[in-house]
This record gives sequence, structure tokens and C-alpha cells, in this order.
Amino acid sequence: MKRVSIVFVTAVALLSPVAASAATPAGDPSESGFSTLARSVAAGGAAAPAGPITTLAATVCAVHCDTRDPSLARQDTFPVGHRTQNGRRISLHLSDADAMAWGSIDNGANGDSVWLDRTWSNGSSWDGLLGKAWIPGTWTGTRTLMYNLADPANHRRGMIRACGDAAGVQCTEWVHMRACDAVCDGADPASAVGDNQPVPQTTLRGRRIALHFDNRGMGWATLGSGVAGDEVWLDRSWDEGASWPGGSSLGRVSVAPGSTSARTTMFASRDPRELLYGGALRACGRGIDGNNGSCTAWARPSSNRADAAADALMYSYQPNTAWWPSSWWNSAVAVTALMDYMKRTGRNDHRWIVDRTFEVNKGVFPAGTKSSDAIEGHFISRAIDDSEWWAIAWIQAYDLTGDAKYLNEAVTIANYVHGYWDAGRCGGGVWWDRERTYKNAVTIGLYIRMTAALHNRLPGDTVWLNRAGAGWNWFAGSGMINAAGLVNDGISASCANNGQTVWTYNQGLAIGGALELWRATGNPTLLTSARQLADAAMNSATLTIGGILTESCDGATSSCDDNQKQFKGVFMRYLMDLADATGVTAYRTYAQWQANSIWQADRDPLNRIGQRWSGQTSTQYPNARDWRTQASGLGALLAATPR
Repeated sequence: MKRVSIVFVTAVALLSPVAASAATPAGDPSESGFSTLARSVAAGGAAAPAGPITTLAATVCAVHCDTRDPSLARQDTFPVGHRTQNGRRISLHLSDADAMAWGSIDNGANGDSVWLDRTWSNGSSWDGLLGKAWIPGTWTGTRTLMYNLADPANHRRGMIRACGDAAGVQCTEWVHMRACDAVCDGADPASAVGDNQPVPQTTLRGRRIALHFDNRGMGWATLGSGVAGDEVWLDRSWDEGASWPGGSSLGRVSVAPGSTSARTTMFASRDPRELLYGGALRACGRGIDGNNGSCTAWARPSSNRADAAADALMYSYQPNTAWWPSSWWNSAVAVTALMDYMKRTGRNDHRWIVDRTFEVNKGVFPAGTKSSDAIEGHFISRAIDDSEWWAIAWIQAYDLTGDAKYLNEAVTIANYVHGYWDAGRCGGGVWWDRERTYKNAVTIGLYIRMTAALHNRLPGDTVWLNRAGAGWNWFAGSGMINAAGLVNDGISASCANNGQTVWTYNQGLAIGGALELWRATGNPTLLTSARQLADAAMNSATLTIGGILTESCDGATSSCDDNQKQFKGVFMRYLMDLADATGVTAYRTYAQWQANSIWQADRDPLNRIGQRWSGQTSTQYPNARDWRTQASGLGALLAATPR
């Protein structure tokens, strides 16, 4: 490209027909008139888009926002062929590393222009004129800014093409036409690795329609007991079945003459290139003897429990803001759970969120943005325990990646937290908040684990070791561990056990603190204490009911708040650590019992895990499911996974 200059116009949305393509119906299959479903996708090289200009196209933000400078791109590839219009070359540039694209026009003259179109469907409509730029003066080329291929925050998969106008319009082909994960859309099921049916098949006048996934998450549909002319296909949704634009009638195929069955090709349920996770598929079919059809339930792949739970958790992660909205400390626990998953399984495909979460959130945020409290930089706020959760996260990030910046950040946070150690009230302990109103189990439990972990990762340290030892000695003598070996919530103004609720995460943090300090000192009494705390929880009628770890708010006549939803996963994290350290079969067996109950009683076809691991629910107090309960459940599944 020679002498490139950029002159831009505000993007507008063009909802325009594409030659030789038909709109794909959305909605229930019974409403779509199966005989009229589209079988084509918009062809590249279309003539000038025609149609009314409707609304301004909304800016899309993923890792970066639309209109990023192409000079910042981490890659520059040409995924499709160039187009030529009156000697001008129109090109689509792609950076898969950024999941963004831009267009350029070369060998041109003053007034020639280039822009991007972006479609959220199959190319039957699009947002047009994105980043439109004209060649000025005596220059011979120009380019657009970069635009996102997808909108992960709103669970939309997109495609982009470049178009140019030089006394006539030419457009490149769309990118990416196919979603790719282990393999790309359209692969032959003969190459599948395994065959699992996550939901029951559906029937239609004697035909059997089934959804299949292989062990890599690639899905396909089959129709059996059919006749020639019957059809089967997949629908794919990126928003848990709420809609499926561009994902209808995938791989549609008919039963051949003389056969009674047919199957589609395989399609991906994730598209990591576009940062889309937690996609869902369903199998649909239509008999030749009627226009109505039938579909299975929507489902995600579920052959590997930990993989399935992690994928469902990733569905709720927001790349643009780099957290799980809208809970600050809970996001620290969620990213820790995902790092535990990566460490445990050796999977690295989610590792990008570690640095993303760190870099975006290490700054300053006003109250009400990421927390009800102001975030003052370095993950610090007036809530001392919130700060500690982030220190625990960055210690795990260091263990996962080996990058010292994470460990350094944990040290920064820990120094802040230590400023709230106060021997002047009740002989020690760390205040729960900056206002110094309460000393409780969660804050001291996190403190012990954090300080001991720092010692174990900082060669030659004695400062953090002494602090960890002082923390444990104070906690063990505080009376917070009651006669049953369970940890109450905190101490009273008179420095006695306040008798408040026994929460699972306080029990877990006490186990984790004792265990990490044992690693630091080799003192066998600390390992004994960790085991006693675990045994007490497993044998407690308060915390274990019918063999299932149970929070006090888990009953069918109550509900847990957004904080409490995540407590059990914390317990399971440190029980996993204890099982690994000791090799005691009972701890792994307990974890497996939790995992089996979760998978069999507390999981839906989209692998969403609820608050009550027993699966118990009621009309008035339904079993809640969200990303917090998902992260908690993932912790249990990991604890059941052998190291």
C-alpha cells in the first residue's frame, strides 16, 4: 500500500438483501415452515449493497473496542482473496490474535473508498459502511480501522467482509464462515473422537432424531427409522437457546433413496477464535410426510465434567470488562477456580483471561463500578477480605504461569492487608474492614493462607513466615473453632466466639491456612489440625447432610445470597489440596460423592450447576443457577479429579 491516508465516516447499519440468499428463520421449528428454511449463505463479491439506512451501528467491545488502529494489530493476514474493481485492489485483513479485522483499498485514486460490513446472521443482513474511509488528494490507498468479529459480551457470533467503491462496488467473501474449535464446522463424524448423547432423542411419527457430541465438543445430528426425503439438521445458539441467528439448519441433509437414516456433518459448540464459549446445539428433523418437525433439547457437550463446567463458567466472563459481572470478590474466586482447572487438567485455552483480568482490573474504579466500594488500585479496597481474595488469585496465577508480576502484586496486596493486623484488640488478628468493626474467620483464614503461600514462593523469606505463624497461633487461640471442630463466623466485642453461622468457606480456609503453613514449617501438628477441620466438616450434621456438603442457606425453605452461593467451592478447593497432600482416600471419596451428586442431580443440559448440590428445589425457593454457583461447582468437580 502506498501513501495511505484515512478519512472516516460514522458507521451505519444497512439491512440489505444479498443476491442468491434467503433469510434464515428463527424461533420454534413449528413456526418456521420447515420447507422454506434457507439453505444458502451470502456469497462473496456481492454487488453494491442496497437498502435503507436504518440506525447507527452500536460499538462492539471484546478484548478491544471497535475502531482500533490497525498499526496495533498483533497479526496481519489475508484470510480470503482480494477483489478488484477498475484496477483497485480491495482487501480484508485479519488478526485472529485480536479477533478483529480491517479493510484496505490500493492502486486507487482520490474519492475511492473502503469499508467493512459485519453480519450477525448468515449474511442476509448486516451493519454496513463500518469505518468507511476515502482516498484523499494524490494518495493511492487507504484503510479502515479495526472492528471486532464477534460480540462475546452479548453472545453474538459475527462475520466481516471488506467492500470498496471505485465507480462500482466489490466485496470480499465473509470471514469466518465456519466456527473452529478442535476442528472446524463441516468435519465428517467418521473422524469423531467418541460419541455421547447428552440429552434424550426426540421422535417424530416413528423417526428418531438424536444429538451427538464427541469428546472434543464437536456435535452432529442423526435421524433414524426414516424414509427417503426426511431431513435432519443442527441449530446452534450462542445465547443458551434464546436465539440462533446464523445458526439454523446447519448441515441439513436428507435421507437418501433406499436408506432409512442420515446424519449431518459436525459443528463446533465453541469458537475460541472469536472468544465465544458455551455454545449450545440441538438436533432437529422433519418428515417428508408433513411440514412440522421436532427438535431435541438444547445441550452442551458433557463427556468431561471439568471441561464442561469450565466452558459454562467461561460463557459468563465478559472480555470487554474482564470480570464476571457484577461481583468483585466473587470474580477473584471465579478466576482462581478457572486457574485451578487449567493447573489440574493441563488445558491452556482459557489462559488468556488470567492476564486480561489482571491488566484491566489493576487500576482505579469509582464506587459502584466494580464494587459498592471504590477500588483504589492494585485490587485494594476498604474491604480487607476482598483484597485478600485477589492476592490468593494472583498467587495461583504465578503458580500457573511463572510470571513474577503476579507474585509481586500479591505482595503489594498482602502488605496493605497486614496494615490491619492489630494486636491491640483481642491480642491480634486482622480487621475485616478499614473501619475496624469486626475480626472474623474469613479475613484471618485468608491472611494465613496468603502469608504462608508468599513465604513458600519467596526464597530467603522470614517476614511472611513469621506473620503466617502469628496469624495461625492467634486464630487457633481465638475460640472461633468450636467444640465440634467447626469454625464460627467471628469473635465478639469481648473477644469470644460469637456463635454465628458456620459457613463452609471459613472451614475450608482454615484447612487451607493450616496446610500451607505446614508446607512452610513441616510442623506435623498443623497437618493434624487441617485434617481435624476437614473430618469435622465431613462428619458434621450441620455441613454434610445425606453425604452432600450443605450451606445453612441451602434448604428448600431458604435461599443463599450472591456471596453465599460461592462458599462451598472454596471449601472444596482446600479439601482438594488436603487430599493431594495427604493421599487420604476419604477426602477424595467425599469429593467424588459431591461431584457425582452435582452431575446427576444438580446439572441441566447446558451444564449449569445449581446452588444445592443435592438438586433439591421448590417453587418458592428454586435452586439458583448463575456463574457463582458454577464456579463453586467447578471447585467440587476438580477436587474429585485425580492429580
